[in-house]
Amino acid sequence: MNELTRRKFLKYSGALGAAIGTGGFSGVARADDVLKVGVVYVSPIAEIGWTKQHSLGVEAIKSAFGDKAKLTVIDNIFMPQDAERIFRELASAGNELIFGTSFSHGTPMQKVAPRFPKIAFEHCSGIVHLANLGTFEAKYYEGTFVAGAAGGYMSKSGKIGFIGGFPIPDIVGPANALLLGAQSVNPNATCNAIFLNSWFDPGKEKEAAKTLLSQGCDVICSMTDTATGVQVAGEGGAWSIGYASDMSKFAAGKQLTSFVLDWTSDYVGAAKAVAAGTWKPEVRWDGLAGGVVKMAPYNEGIPPDSRAKLKQLEADIGSGKVHPYAGELKDQGGNVKVAAGSVLDDDGIRGMNWFVKGMIGKLS
Repeated sequence: MNELTRRKFLKYSGALGAAIGTGGFSGVARADDVLKVGVVYVSPIAEIGWTKQHSLGVEAIKSAFGDKAKLTVIDNIFMPQDAERIFRELASAGNELIFGTSFSHGTPMQKVAPRFPKIAFEHCSGIVHLANLGTFEAKYYEGTFVAGAAGGYMSKSGKIGFIGGFPIPDIVGPANALLLGAQSVNPNATCNAIFLNSWFDPGKEKEAAKTLLSQGCDVICSMTDTATGVQVAGEGGAWSIGYASDMSKFAAGKQLTSFVLDWTSDYVGAAKAVAAGTWKPEVRWDGLAGGVVKMAPYNEGIPPDSRAKLKQLEADIGSGKVHPYAGELKDQGGNVKVAAGSVLDDDGIRGMNWFVKGMIGKLS
Protein backbone atom coordinates (compact mmCIF):
# COMPACT_ATOMS: atom_id res chain seq x y z
CA MET A 1 0.00 0.00 0.00
CA ASN A 2 1.26 3.45 -0.87
CA GLU A 3 0.67 6.12 1.75
CA LEU A 4 1.47 9.63 0.53
CA THR A 5 1.38 12.95 2.27
CA ARG A 6 -0.28 15.83 0.48
CA ARG A 7 3.11 17.41 -0.27
CA LYS A 8 4.56 14.26 -1.81
CA PHE A 9 1.44 13.65 -3.84
CA LEU A 10 1.42 17.12 -5.33
CA LYS A 11 5.11 16.80 -6.11
CA TYR A 12 4.68 13.65 -8.13
CA SER A 13 1.09 13.98 -9.35
CA GLY A 14 2.18 15.58 -12.62
CA ALA A 15 3.77 12.28 -13.59
CA LEU A 16 0.61 10.30 -12.91
CA GLY A 17 -1.70 9.32 -15.71
CA ALA A 18 -3.35 6.32 -17.27
CA ALA A 19 -5.79 5.65 -20.05
CA ILE A 20 -9.25 4.86 -18.76
CA GLY A 21 -10.70 1.76 -20.39
CA THR A 22 -14.19 1.20 -21.69
CA GLY A 23 -17.02 -0.99 -20.50
CA GLY A 24 -18.69 -1.15 -17.11
CA PHE A 25 -17.18 -0.24 -13.76
CA SER A 26 -14.95 -3.28 -14.18
CA GLY A 27 -13.76 -1.90 -17.50
CA VAL A 28 -10.75 0.07 -16.28
CA ALA A 29 -7.57 -1.57 -17.57
CA ARG A 30 -6.27 -3.73 -14.73
CA ALA A 31 -2.72 -5.06 -14.78
CA ASP A 32 -2.66 -8.70 -13.68
CA ASP A 33 -6.18 -8.28 -12.28
CA VAL A 34 -4.92 -5.95 -9.58
CA LEU A 35 -7.61 -3.62 -8.25
CA LYS A 36 -6.39 -0.02 -7.97
CA VAL A 37 -7.98 1.97 -5.17
CA GLY A 38 -7.41 5.59 -4.17
CA VAL A 39 -8.34 6.94 -0.74
CA VAL A 40 -8.24 10.55 0.46
CA TYR A 41 -8.21 11.31 4.19
CA VAL A 42 -9.32 14.66 5.55
CA SER A 43 -6.76 14.72 8.38
CA PRO A 44 -3.48 13.07 9.39
CA ILE A 45 -3.60 9.43 10.43
CA ALA A 46 -3.34 9.11 14.20
CA GLU A 47 -3.69 6.16 16.56
CA ILE A 48 -7.35 7.01 17.20
CA GLY A 49 -10.14 9.08 15.67
CA TRP A 50 -12.08 9.59 12.45
CA THR A 51 -9.23 9.09 10.01
CA LYS A 52 -7.86 6.14 11.96
CA GLN A 53 -11.16 4.32 11.52
CA HIS A 54 -11.05 4.93 7.78
CA SER A 55 -7.50 3.59 7.69
CA LEU A 56 -8.84 0.37 9.20
CA GLY A 57 -11.18 0.13 6.22
CA VAL A 58 -8.17 0.43 3.92
CA GLU A 59 -6.37 -2.28 5.88
CA ALA A 60 -9.44 -4.48 5.53
CA ILE A 61 -9.24 -4.19 1.74
CA LYS A 62 -5.58 -5.21 1.84
CA SER A 63 -6.44 -8.15 4.06
CA ALA A 64 -9.26 -9.27 1.77
CA PHE A 65 -7.38 -8.79 -1.53
CA GLY A 66 -3.72 -9.27 -0.63
CA ASP A 67 -1.51 -8.57 -3.63
CA LYS A 68 -4.59 -8.28 -5.83
CA ALA A 69 -5.13 -4.71 -4.66
CA LYS A 70 -2.94 -1.64 -4.94
CA LEU A 71 -3.93 1.25 -2.71
CA THR A 72 -2.84 4.86 -2.89
CA VAL A 73 -3.66 6.79 0.28
CA ILE A 74 -3.29 10.56 0.63
CA ASP A 75 -3.83 12.19 4.01
CA ASN A 76 -4.59 15.64 5.39
CA ILE A 77 -6.67 16.92 2.47
CA PHE A 78 -9.33 19.35 3.63
CA MET A 79 -9.38 22.36 1.28
CA PRO A 80 -11.83 21.79 -1.61
CA GLN A 81 -9.45 23.06 -4.29
CA ASP A 82 -6.77 20.62 -3.16
CA ALA A 83 -9.27 17.78 -2.92
CA GLU A 84 -10.61 18.36 -6.43
CA ARG A 85 -7.14 18.27 -7.92
CA ILE A 86 -6.22 15.12 -6.04
CA PHE A 87 -9.42 13.26 -6.92
CA ARG A 88 -8.80 14.17 -10.55
CA GLU A 89 -5.21 12.92 -10.39
CA LEU A 90 -6.24 9.67 -8.73
CA ALA A 91 -8.83 9.10 -11.44
CA SER A 92 -6.33 9.89 -14.21
CA ALA A 93 -3.88 7.44 -12.63
CA GLY A 94 -6.23 4.56 -13.37
CA ASN A 95 -7.75 3.92 -9.96
CA GLU A 96 -10.98 2.01 -10.41
CA LEU A 97 -12.41 2.93 -7.00
CA ILE A 98 -11.88 6.22 -5.19
CA PHE A 99 -12.96 7.05 -1.64
CA GLY A 100 -13.53 10.49 -0.14
CA THR A 101 -13.78 10.53 3.64
CA SER A 102 -15.26 13.87 4.64
CA PHE A 103 -18.31 16.03 4.04
CA SER A 104 -15.88 18.64 2.71
CA HIS A 105 -14.89 16.27 -0.09
CA GLY A 106 -18.42 16.37 -1.50
CA THR A 107 -18.29 19.23 -3.98
CA PRO A 108 -14.86 18.20 -5.34
CA MET A 109 -16.09 14.63 -5.91
CA GLN A 110 -19.24 15.87 -7.58
CA LYS A 111 -17.12 17.87 -10.01
CA VAL A 112 -14.65 15.10 -10.79
CA ALA A 113 -16.88 12.01 -10.94
CA PRO A 114 -18.83 12.96 -14.11
CA ARG A 115 -15.55 13.44 -15.97
CA PHE A 116 -14.60 9.81 -15.26
CA PRO A 117 -17.85 7.87 -15.75
CA LYS A 118 -16.16 4.44 -15.72
CA ILE A 119 -14.68 4.95 -12.25
CA ALA A 120 -16.57 4.21 -9.03
CA PHE A 121 -16.52 6.97 -6.42
CA GLU A 122 -17.56 6.43 -2.80
CA HIS A 123 -18.16 9.40 -0.49
CA CYS A 124 -18.40 9.04 3.27
CA SER A 125 -20.76 11.67 4.73
CA GLY A 126 -22.03 12.57 1.27
CA ILE A 127 -25.54 13.67 0.40
CA VAL A 128 -25.34 13.90 -3.41
CA HIS A 129 -25.50 10.79 -5.58
CA LEU A 130 -24.52 10.47 -9.24
CA ALA A 131 -24.39 7.65 -11.77
CA ASN A 132 -20.90 6.74 -10.50
CA LEU A 133 -20.94 8.36 -7.05
CA GLY A 134 -22.32 6.46 -4.07
CA THR A 135 -22.39 7.42 -0.40
CA PHE A 136 -22.03 5.72 2.93
CA GLU A 137 -22.73 7.11 6.36
CA ALA A 138 -23.26 6.10 9.98
CA LYS A 139 -26.23 6.74 12.21
CA TYR A 140 -24.11 8.59 14.73
CA TYR A 141 -27.20 9.69 16.58
CA GLU A 142 -27.87 6.13 17.71
CA GLY A 143 -24.49 6.03 19.41
CA THR A 144 -24.79 9.48 20.95
CA PHE A 145 -28.25 8.69 22.32
CA VAL A 146 -26.88 5.66 24.18
CA ALA A 147 -23.80 7.59 25.29
CA GLY A 148 -26.03 10.45 26.43
CA ALA A 149 -28.02 8.02 28.56
CA ALA A 150 -24.73 6.95 30.16
CA GLY A 151 -24.03 10.60 30.84
CA GLY A 152 -27.47 11.02 32.31
CA TYR A 153 -26.80 8.21 34.77
CA MET A 154 -23.47 9.66 35.90
CA SER A 155 -23.80 13.44 35.71
CA LYS A 156 -24.27 15.17 39.04
CA SER A 157 -24.81 18.64 37.60
CA GLY A 158 -27.20 17.54 34.85
CA LYS A 159 -25.04 19.56 32.43
CA ILE A 160 -23.57 17.82 29.39
CA GLY A 161 -20.94 19.47 27.19
CA PHE A 162 -20.64 18.94 23.44
CA ILE A 163 -17.85 19.98 21.06
CA GLY A 164 -18.49 19.72 17.34
CA GLY A 165 -16.37 20.36 14.29
CA PHE A 166 -18.96 22.22 12.21
CA PRO A 167 -22.68 22.99 12.71
CA ILE A 168 -23.78 20.68 9.89
CA PRO A 169 -26.62 18.13 10.14
CA ASP A 170 -24.13 15.26 10.61
CA ILE A 171 -23.02 16.93 13.86
CA VAL A 172 -26.11 18.84 14.97
CA GLY A 173 -28.24 15.69 14.89
CA PRO A 174 -25.90 13.64 17.10
CA ALA A 175 -25.58 16.59 19.50
CA ASN A 176 -29.35 16.66 19.87
CA ALA A 177 -29.46 12.89 20.36
CA LEU A 178 -26.77 13.15 23.05
CA LEU A 179 -29.02 15.45 25.07
CA LEU A 180 -32.15 13.42 24.35
CA GLY A 181 -30.38 10.31 25.63
CA ALA A 182 -29.42 12.14 28.81
CA GLN A 183 -32.97 13.45 29.18
CA SER A 184 -34.32 9.90 28.90
CA VAL A 185 -32.64 9.39 32.28
CA ASN A 186 -32.81 12.94 33.67
CA PRO A 187 -35.56 15.05 32.02
CA ASN A 188 -33.96 18.23 33.36
CA ALA A 189 -30.59 17.65 31.71
CA THR A 190 -29.17 20.36 29.45
CA CYS A 191 -26.30 20.45 26.96
CA ASN A 192 -23.87 23.28 26.21
CA ALA A 193 -22.57 23.12 22.63
CA ILE A 194 -19.48 24.70 21.08
CA PHE A 195 -18.46 24.41 17.41
CA LEU A 196 -14.82 24.75 16.38
CA ASN A 197 -15.35 25.25 12.63
CA SER A 198 -12.52 22.77 12.19
CA TRP A 199 -12.21 18.99 12.26
CA PHE A 200 -8.68 19.02 13.56
CA ASP A 201 -7.59 21.80 15.90
CA PRO A 202 -6.40 20.43 19.26
CA GLY A 203 -5.69 23.93 20.58
CA LYS A 204 -9.21 25.21 19.96
CA GLU A 205 -10.68 21.94 21.22
CA LYS A 206 -8.70 22.22 24.45
CA GLU A 207 -10.02 25.72 25.06
CA ALA A 208 -13.58 24.62 24.25
CA ALA A 209 -13.36 21.73 26.71
CA LYS A 210 -12.02 24.01 29.43
CA THR A 211 -14.86 26.43 28.76
CA LEU A 212 -17.43 23.65 29.14
CA LEU A 213 -15.85 22.57 32.42
CA SER A 214 -16.01 26.15 33.68
CA GLN A 215 -19.71 26.20 32.78
CA GLY A 216 -20.34 23.27 35.10
CA CYS A 217 -20.49 20.45 32.55
CA ASP A 218 -19.35 17.20 34.13
CA VAL A 219 -19.74 15.04 31.01
CA ILE A 220 -18.07 16.06 27.73
CA CYS A 221 -18.47 14.60 24.25
CA SER A 222 -16.32 15.84 21.38
CA MET A 223 -17.03 15.00 17.71
CA THR A 224 -13.68 15.97 16.21
CA ASP A 225 -10.62 14.02 15.05
CA THR A 226 -8.58 14.18 18.26
CA ALA A 227 -8.71 12.81 21.79
CA THR A 228 -8.30 16.30 23.26
CA GLY A 229 -11.84 16.45 24.61
CA VAL A 230 -11.55 13.25 26.63
CA GLN A 231 -8.07 14.23 27.84
CA VAL A 232 -9.14 17.62 29.13
CA ALA A 233 -12.28 16.17 30.70
CA GLY A 234 -10.26 13.50 32.49
CA GLU A 235 -7.70 16.00 33.71
CA GLY A 236 -10.55 18.12 35.06
CA GLY A 237 -12.22 15.21 36.83
CA ALA A 238 -15.17 15.09 34.43
CA TRP A 239 -16.62 12.13 32.57
CA SER A 240 -16.11 11.91 28.83
CA ILE A 241 -17.56 10.25 25.74
CA GLY A 242 -15.25 9.26 22.91
CA TYR A 243 -15.98 9.49 19.20
CA ALA A 244 -15.03 7.25 16.25
CA SER A 245 -12.47 5.20 18.23
CA ASP A 246 -12.34 3.89 21.78
CA MET A 247 -10.47 6.73 23.51
CA SER A 248 -10.40 5.26 27.01
CA LYS A 249 -6.57 5.21 27.15
CA PHE A 250 -6.54 9.01 26.97
CA ALA A 251 -9.33 9.66 29.47
CA ALA A 252 -7.65 9.11 32.85
CA GLY A 253 -10.19 6.40 33.62
CA LYS A 254 -13.11 8.77 33.06
CA GLN A 255 -14.45 7.70 29.64
CA LEU A 256 -18.02 6.46 30.03
CA THR A 257 -17.98 4.87 26.56
CA SER A 258 -17.21 5.75 22.95
CA PHE A 259 -19.43 5.38 19.94
CA VAL A 260 -17.03 3.62 17.61
CA LEU A 261 -17.27 3.71 13.81
CA ASP A 262 -16.47 0.55 11.87
CA TRP A 263 -16.30 1.29 8.12
CA THR A 264 -14.69 -2.01 7.09
CA SER A 265 -17.86 -3.44 5.56
CA ASP A 266 -18.27 -0.33 3.40
CA TYR A 267 -14.70 -0.44 2.14
CA VAL A 268 -14.48 -4.15 1.47
CA GLY A 269 -17.99 -4.34 0.05
CA ALA A 270 -17.32 -1.58 -2.47
CA ALA A 271 -13.95 -3.06 -3.46
CA LYS A 272 -15.40 -6.52 -4.02
CA ALA A 273 -18.26 -5.10 -6.07
CA VAL A 274 -15.91 -3.12 -8.32
CA ALA A 275 -13.64 -6.13 -8.77
CA ALA A 276 -16.65 -8.26 -9.73
CA GLY A 277 -18.04 -5.64 -12.07
CA THR A 278 -21.27 -5.39 -10.06
CA TRP A 279 -20.72 -2.05 -8.33
CA LYS A 280 -23.51 0.49 -8.47
CA PRO A 281 -24.01 3.76 -6.58
CA GLU A 282 -25.85 3.16 -3.35
CA VAL A 283 -26.97 5.09 -0.29
CA ARG A 284 -25.74 3.14 2.73
CA TRP A 285 -26.69 4.40 6.17
CA ASP A 286 -26.14 1.95 9.00
CA GLY A 287 -26.02 2.15 12.77
CA LEU A 288 -26.04 -0.20 15.74
CA ALA A 289 -27.95 -2.91 13.90
CA GLY A 290 -25.55 -2.94 10.96
CA GLY A 291 -22.42 -2.87 13.10
CA VAL A 292 -21.12 0.38 11.64
CA VAL A 293 -21.79 2.04 15.00
CA LYS A 294 -20.57 0.14 18.05
CA MET A 295 -20.41 1.09 21.71
CA ALA A 296 -17.05 0.74 23.47
CA PRO A 297 -17.08 -1.05 26.86
CA TYR A 298 -18.92 0.91 29.51
CA ASN A 299 -16.92 2.34 32.38
CA GLU A 300 -17.08 0.08 35.42
CA GLY A 301 -17.82 3.17 37.48
CA ILE A 302 -21.33 3.07 36.03
CA PRO A 303 -23.52 1.01 38.40
CA PRO A 304 -24.15 -2.54 37.12
CA ASP A 305 -27.91 -2.04 36.80
CA SER A 306 -27.36 1.10 34.69
CA ARG A 307 -24.85 -0.73 32.50
CA ALA A 308 -27.43 -3.44 31.92
CA LYS A 309 -29.97 -0.80 30.94
CA LEU A 310 -27.49 0.72 28.47
CA LYS A 311 -26.91 -2.66 26.84
CA GLN A 312 -30.66 -3.13 26.57
CA LEU A 313 -31.00 0.35 25.09
CA GLU A 314 -28.45 -0.59 22.41
CA ALA A 315 -30.53 -3.64 21.52
CA ASP A 316 -33.80 -1.72 21.53
CA ILE A 317 -32.44 0.96 19.21
CA GLY A 318 -30.98 -1.68 16.91
CA SER A 319 -34.32 -3.49 16.71
CA GLY A 320 -36.28 -0.27 16.20
CA LYS A 321 -38.15 -0.56 19.49
CA VAL A 322 -36.63 2.74 20.62
CA HIS A 323 -36.06 5.66 18.26
CA PRO A 324 -33.81 8.49 19.48
CA TYR A 325 -35.95 11.09 17.74
CA ALA A 326 -39.36 9.95 18.94
CA GLY A 327 -41.78 12.79 19.63
CA GLU A 328 -42.74 14.97 21.19
CA LEU A 329 -39.69 17.05 20.37
CA LYS A 330 -39.48 20.81 20.65
CA ASP A 331 -36.79 23.17 19.41
CA GLN A 332 -34.95 25.74 21.50
CA GLY A 333 -37.82 28.19 21.05
CA GLY A 334 -40.44 25.72 22.29
CA ASN A 335 -41.91 24.99 18.85
CA VAL A 336 -43.06 21.43 18.29
CA LYS A 337 -40.87 19.84 15.60
CA VAL A 338 -41.92 16.21 16.06
CA ALA A 339 -45.40 15.44 17.34
CA ALA A 340 -46.08 12.97 20.13
CA GLY A 341 -46.56 9.48 18.77
CA SER A 342 -44.40 10.06 15.68
CA VAL A 343 -40.69 10.01 14.88
CA LEU A 344 -38.49 12.28 12.82
CA ASP A 345 -38.19 10.81 9.33
CA ASP A 346 -34.89 10.09 7.60
CA ASP A 347 -34.94 13.29 5.54
CA GLY A 348 -35.53 15.28 8.71
CA ILE A 349 -32.63 13.56 10.45
CA ARG A 350 -30.25 14.05 7.52
CA GLY A 351 -31.16 17.71 7.27
CA MET A 352 -31.37 18.58 10.97
CA ASN A 353 -30.48 22.25 11.34
CA TRP A 354 -32.15 23.03 14.66
CA PHE A 355 -31.42 22.39 18.31
CA VAL A 356 -33.81 20.57 20.63
CA LYS A 357 -35.08 22.19 23.78
CA GLY A 358 -32.40 22.11 26.45
CA MET A 359 -29.50 22.68 24.05
CA ILE A 360 -27.51 25.80 24.95
CA GLY A 361 -25.60 27.35 22.09
CA LYS A 362 -25.97 28.69 18.56
CA LEU A 363 -25.68 27.05 15.17
CA SER A 364 -23.06 29.46 13.92
